[in-house]
Amino acid sequence: MSASRTELQDPGAATAGPGVLETRLTGLRREDFARDFWAHTALLTRRAGDFSDLFSADAVDELVSRRGLRTPFLRAAKNGSTLAESAFTSSGGVGATISDQLDDTALWREFADGATLVLQALQRTWGPVAEFSAGLSTELGHPVQANAYVTPPQSRGFDDHYDVHDVFVLQIEGAKRWIVHRPVHPDPLRDQPWTDHRSAVAEAAKGEPHIDTVLEPGDVLYLPRGWLHAAEAQGEVSIHLTLGIHSWTRYELAEQLAQAALTALREDPRMRGSLPLGVDGPAGEMDMVREHLVAAVAKADTTALFHRARRGQGRPAPLGPLAQLAAVDGLGPAMPVRLRESLEARLEGSRLTTRVGWLDFPEKDLPSLTRLLDGEVRTAGDLGVGLVGRLLHAGVVVPAAP
Repeated sequence: MSASRTELQDPGAATAGPGVLETRLTGLRREDFARDFWAHTALLTRRAGDFSDLFSADAVDELVSRRGLRTPFLRAAKNGSTLAESAFTSSGGVGATISDQLDDTALWREFADGATLVLQALQRTWGPVAEFSAGLSTELGHPVQANAYVTPPQSRGFDDHYDVHDVFVLQIEGAKRWIVHRPVHPDPLRDQPWTDHRSAVAEAAKGEPHIDTVLEPGDVLYLPRGWLHAAEAQGEVSIHLTLGIHSWTRYELAEQLAQAALTALREDPRMRGSLPLGVDGPAGEMDMVREHLVAAVAKADTTALFHRARRGQGRPAPLGPLAQLAAVDGLGPAMPVRLRESLEARLEGSRLTTRVGWLDFPEKDLPSLTRLLDGEVRTAGDLGVGLVGRLLHAGVVVPAAP
């Protein structure tokens, strides 16, 4: 039994309003997906679209043989086990004598012998995937990581397991059979891997699956964190993208509250005081500490801490230093600029905080900054040439197409 969607409409027919979640992954409005599936149950979407613009067999060959990738941007697995890095790395040769660059010959031999190649963190190394991942992250409000799995025919890279993040599986080429079971440990945290429940996972995998299906090019499978799965390539090489959604949890918010409260208690002389001598048990002291801690939690404002943590979990959009220098040198009132994408920029009072640092501004610049943060293309004359010059130097704005 599976949750499934019928064939989607042509993504090109979508209006400017819907994001990639609707137009390319599920065919569902964001609010419908959030209500019925997000962090709750699996979703299989047939013929969601053509993903060849994001990734392909040619992209695999390019990354492996010509980009000089190093570990951990690639790993390999066979028969349920991850191969040692030394099995597929070597020195880069003259001018790049580091020892852990990918060795394409060694990788070819492992692949021919049945190993699955895992190209990791494609949001850093492959432009189309990076752009797509950034858009999805902005839409969902959670960080997104992208990996590609390249599996030889009739091979399985990993045994039944669960991930500690939600995933969207996008089948790119070939076909792969997926067997999915319900969780044995629902909503695992990042430090609660499936190996902590190895026996329960193995036992559950023997039962009736929730989904047993073959993904073909254009199909998408969504799995919340904790859902068990194993996959096996069919009669040809299978390539799929996994978009890992590293969800923020209420537990992490609780951690931030506790951190903020403890920071506040450090400034309380009574809390820094030593316990009395000769105390047989700290019951009375514990009551006092608990009272102060609860009060500190109640007063804690973790908004800034939360956004700082979010900024730290992602990277801004790429910035070309030569294009940026040309913009600085050619700056004039007519120059079009825009806010650099994926900055997590916030105006907090007179301070602009971003993933590339913070800047303080005088009161007169705040209306211009507010207009900039709406994401629209602006001219330097509209915002103020001096202000734009400062933001260009800081890497906060970039030149835009007129």
